[in-house]
Amino acid sequence: MDLFERCYSFTRADEVKEMGLYPYFRTIEENEGPVVSMEGRKIIMAGSNNYLGLTAHPRVREAAIQAIQQYGTGCSGSRYLTGTIDLHIQLEEKLAEYLGYESVLLFSTGYQTALGVISGLVSKGDYVISDKENHACIINGAMLAKGGFAEFVRYKHNDIEDLEKTLKRIPDSAGKLIVTDGVFSVSGEVVNLPGIIEMAEKYGARVLVDDAHATGVIGKGGRGTASLYDLTSKTDMTMGTFSKTFASLGGFVAGPERVINFLKHHSPALIFSASPTPASCAAALAALEILQEQPELVDKLIANADYMRKGFADLGFNVYNSPTGIVPVIVGDVDTALVFWRKLYDKGVFVNAFVPPGVPPNMSMMRTSYMASHKKEHLDKILEVFKIVGLELGLITQ
Repeated sequence: MDLFERCYSFTRADEVKEMGLYPYFRTIEENEGPVVSMEGRKIIMAGSNNYLGLTAHPRVREAAIQAIQQYGTGCSGSRYLTGTIDLHIQLEEKLAEYLGYESVLLFSTGYQTALGVISGLVSKGDYVISDKENHACIINGAMLAKGGFAEFVRYKHNDIEDLEKTLKRIPDSAGKLIVTDGVFSVSGEVVNLPGIIEMAEKYGARVLVDDAHATGVIGKGGRGTASLYDLTSKTDMTMGTFSKTFASLGGFVAGPERVINFLKHHSPALIFSASPTPASCAAALAALEILQEQPELVDKLIANADYMRKGFADLGFNVYNSPTGIVPVIVGDVDTALVFWRKLYDKGVFVNAFVPPGVPPNMSMMRTSYMASHKKEHLDKILEVFKIVGLELGLITQ
């Protein structure tokens, strides 16, 4: 069989494009945070993970510009060799202090962080135990570890009873790493971390929490899932990304100094990748400083998301309930979701259309997410457009 045959026979995306319903790879021409320019029009952005609205903040922009002027546009090497600059060290130290961990290690992307941490820690005979609804980066990190002859098992979503059943089947002598999203990226649901910690202590496992959608969103001053439950001291490691709250690009893992030191010398994803760019580090540092100076941004974000959750529910939509910046609206089948997305877009609102296999059958959704910088007029306009489209498609009746 020709390896490329499946590529030429894949036509679904082309068919959806011809129908004018393709919601992906849409080009943004100008980004002001809650409002963007697309195809020459101003569109309210209700699909970004720019939770605190800092990508357009003057201090963040200026920090990136100054870093380029001082260091150039790239580091031209891995952290292991010639790619470490003082901004990397500063960011690691400030993040460790902020999150309440001994040490932090930066990676070039959030996705790479999961691959690098999981495959770097877990080896032959060890087990990765993963929630079934974890992000793809965790699944692929576990699969990479499996390629090194580790074992990979999954438990039912946020089900502590099933987690215990899974742990009981693992030999006591095996190394065990429980990995979970802190905030699940599709639903916005928060993990039952106290239950996981209890099971980890009972069965001798370590815990790694992915706080990509939690840092800057939940917890004390936005310090994430472990902080939310006051369990930082019992949560072995937390990883996250700079591409959301921190208005940049890159990833990090926080944990005990000896574990971070081990990863520095045993994670291929770190050793064989170019380090985060100076501008990325400087932007993330500036965003972290703003977050620490203005923790009320977290409250504003959640207030905006809560306003929308209530607004959608009052209109009659089926909405996931969570305490985060993610507000998914369930619309049903794939075709309805694509039409719904297009009608929203034509009326000046951009959201993310999530369809199977990313979600269960007949659970296609408009995944909306909010920023601290959204104003009430933005939010009310989104609700107004959702109401118009919902009535047109018969998803609501009032």
